[in-house]
Amino acid sequence: MIALAISFVVLLLLGMPVLFVLGLAGAIGMWAVDVDLISVPTRLFTGMDNFILLAAPFYIFAGEIMNRGGITMRLIRLAGLVTRGVHGGTAYTNVTSSLFFAGISGAAVADTAALGQVFINGMPKEGYDKNYAAAVTIASSIIGPIIPPSVIMIIYAAVTRVSVIDLFIAGVIPGLLLAGSCWLLIFIHARGGRLPRSSNDKVEKGELLVLVRDGLLVAGLPAIIVIGTLSGAFTATEAGGIAVVYALAITFGVFRSIDLRQLWSALQVSARMTATVYLIIAAATIVSYVLTVGGIAEWVQDLSAMFNGQPTLFMMALALVLLVLGTFLEPGAAIVLLMPMLLPVSQAMGIDPMQFAMVVILTLTLGLITPPVGVCLFLACRIADSSVMAVTRAVLPFLLAELGIVFLLTLVPALSSYLPSLFK
Repeated sequence: MIALAISFVVLLLLGMPVLFVLGLAGAIGMWAVDVDLISVPTRLFTGMDNFILLAAPFYIFAGEIMNRGGITMRLIRLAGLVTRGVHGGTAYTNVTSSLFFAGISGAAVADTAALGQVFINGMPKEGYDKNYAAAVTIASSIIGPIIPPSVIMIIYAAVTRVSVIDLFIAGVIPGLLLAGSCWLLIFIHARGGRLPRSSNDKVEKGELLVLVRDGLLVAGLPAIIVIGTLSGAFTATEAGGIAVVYALAITFGVFRSIDLRQLWSALQVSARMTATVYLIIAAATIVSYVLTVGGIAEWVQDLSAMFNGQPTLFMMALALVLLVLGTFLEPGAAIVLLMPMLLPVSQAMGIDPMQFAMVVILTLTLGLITPPVGVCLFLACRIADSSVMAVTRAVLPFLLAELGIVFLLTLVPALSSYLPSLFK
């Protein structure tokens, strides 16, 4: 395991992409523990051979179709209806749009890319600091992987064999709490008129009805996924295919806002994103195998004995460790690496599986908005044409507020487990 750890750190510091860091470090680790390297390809394919993972490309494709079909601007317009004329109104709209968009994309990076083009470029024109605009955008993008549907939850379910629909339902309250923490911070920042007042454009009655209709149609996507799977009409994987059909029906049949060329482009982007997710999972599986052969499970069990009888303290310590790891590792890869070892420990302590899942997923996802490898952070910096340090300083209060939600989840298990328990 020492060879694995050294090679992993060295390759990461050299700036190699995480996918190749995981693959090469895993291969070196297998060589160090005398495992025949001919088994590397087998392990790669084994990591991707999971029926639940078939749902990921469907949800990614459905999100791409909805985004390219003009859904983003409709959601922003709808979200802005309730914040017209309010100090900080556009910042509120930014967060609310992320909440709506989460039900489509299921990914923080997609949220940052789609909404960032609008808000990071548009908010400074109203008088906002561009770094603050970027901070609000990436802080609220974390809602994407928590509100269903969620690609990271699909990966978690594939690794741990936990019900993916239970994860989807469990994410509703934490997702709303994340949005609430951002709204509260914006309210504090806006006191005394310190944030610009949003425009007070009039909305015609006919336009209002159209916006509400569009919002309900978009909300139908996550609703169909949750209701259909709960009723047993189809599995979560089959729901992904239905989501694609629904997205096509909305964009082609109702909004008529997408053509075949855009559809082909959405398919290409979805294929690249799916390939990235699958390859990272496959490479992480090699590292996980090396850790298992190297006896990491026994080491984790011994370490967890320090928290015997103190599950809350264990959860808090775990959140801090995952927060650090999340700054270096992609969330999906971290879940593949760590959950086979950590989940049994949490079960032995009697920790609710939904509480454990929400704390793990949310904490790792926060790494997307923190240096040194925060993808959402760097994407927002590129859109804003600003430095990483400037945006990091602006996002720090939001990060602390969202960390507060993480620790709230560790203290109150019902915030994660209550909704899933209603459908047992």
